[in-house]
Amino acid sequence: MSAAGYTVAFVSDNSLIPDHLLSVNDVAQILRLSPQRVRQLIKAGSLVAELVGSSWVVDRTSVMELALETGSSTRLPSSARVASNPNQLRVLSFFSGAMGLDLGLEEAGLVTVLACEFDRASRETISTNRPELPLLGNIWHYEPHEIRELAGLSEDDDIDVMAGGPPCQAFSTAGRRKGFEDKRGNVFLRYLDLITRMRPKYAVLENVRGLLSMSMQPAAHDAPVDPLARGLEGVRGGALQYVVRVLENAGYSVAFNLYNSANYGSAQVRERVVLICSRDGGRVPFLEPTHSSNPSYGLPDWRTFREVTKSIEEPHHHLNFPESRLKYYRLLTSGQYWKNLPIEMQPEALGKSFYLGGGKTGFLRRLGWDKPSPTLVTHPTMPATDLGHPQEDRPLSIEEYKRIQDFPDEWEVRGSLVDQYKQVGNAVPLSLGRAIGQALVRHSRGERWNEIAGFPYSRYKNTSDRDHRSLIA
Repeated sequence: MSAAGYTVAFVSDNSLIPDHLLSVNDVAQILRLSPQRVRQLIKAGSLVAELVGSSWVVDRTSVMELALETGSSTRLPSSARVASNPNQLRVLSFFSGAMGLDLGLEEAGLVTVLACEFDRASRETISTNRPELPLLGNIWHYEPHEIRELAGLSEDDDIDVMAGGPPCQAFSTAGRRKGFEDKRGNVFLRYLDLITRMRPKYAVLENVRGLLSMSMQPAAHDAPVDPLARGLEGVRGGALQYVVRVLENAGYSVAFNLYNSANYGSAQVRERVVLICSRDGGRVPFLEPTHSSNPSYGLPDWRTFREVTKSIEEPHHHLNFPESRLKYYRLLTSGQYWKNLPIEMQPEALGKSFYLGGGKTGFLRRLGWDKPSPTLVTHPTMPATDLGHPQEDRPLSIEEYKRIQDFPDEWEVRGSLVDQYKQVGNAVPLSLGRAIGQALVRHSRGERWNEIAGFPYSRYKNTSDRDHRSLIA
């Protein structure tokens, strides 16, 4: 229905108003405020509004901007939500970021009904691409009944899936590895708490490889000791063992492995731990690979940087290398790095880092055209993790980042260019998310599939729940 050149819709106060405007009652519902408080925000100039007759109507964009600035949750009127097919698994997404995991799950047929993200730029990305999606802010601010309400679920509705990757820095092998003692690690515990209280049919947890070996730090001398943590202090892999104990104690079967996303169709060698927990149907088998670098498995070969980026249209948006590094890049070709420079130039090119141990493979690194990308990082011009274009004298562009992580070109990543790199670099590749979603769908239907004997799911050994079973029993 249209009037005065606008598409219009009936809203909660039964007014006929343009689609880009909202009634006071609708804004109150979105921001979880009283109508009186919304009127106060209008008078204070915090919301862009105009009088139509005797009623205020508010610009939808200003509502979303206010929500982003305050980190509050948003909830669109029920009439504006996208109805999900009752046969689809519904997902509550946490630590949603740029929604890489969620988009991958959706490619497998699941539907996202709620997102939760604290980072402002990521929240703007979610609101821009999914304005109808209820969006929570700080995970600490919501109790299970509130999350259910915002997702449009009653207390009697069964939750299908809770999925998320709590901030991984606390477990990173590159960090101080304080694990659960780190405040960011405690967010992981908050997510575990919500899972055990909300009891979804399936829970998905994604994290970095460091989680496999992280030990638990001793509790403070006056702090109560969780019985499930006993015997794990100082034990290699104790943090993961604790996570599994908590979930199994809540009645879940837990399967986990370290998965290389290149085995699932991503043009990137990116390895992440994925835990899939099932409440009712027993253990979920390992994700079924779709690609392999070993032809003996009869699968298509890994996808390459050339394959996924060749159709990108100009312009590319990217940061720049400083001239001090560009002079070395001009001497390197596709797939080369600092060791391919003349020997006499290498100490100058790396400076003090030249005399450090390790392979230093990320210094002055050009990607190879016909190989998958190495793991994307949150900033492509950091000296030890350079991601240089195979041919051009520049780092990878954000458009190339998105292709490598399998994002649709039309998916708009918001914020500054640095914000965009961070969001996409932190994301779960959509192809890996799709493999997780396919496993959930098949398992929920009672289908079973055989795990490929001896398949190298990653470059490392002893990375799965089967390998760790003797430790976590």
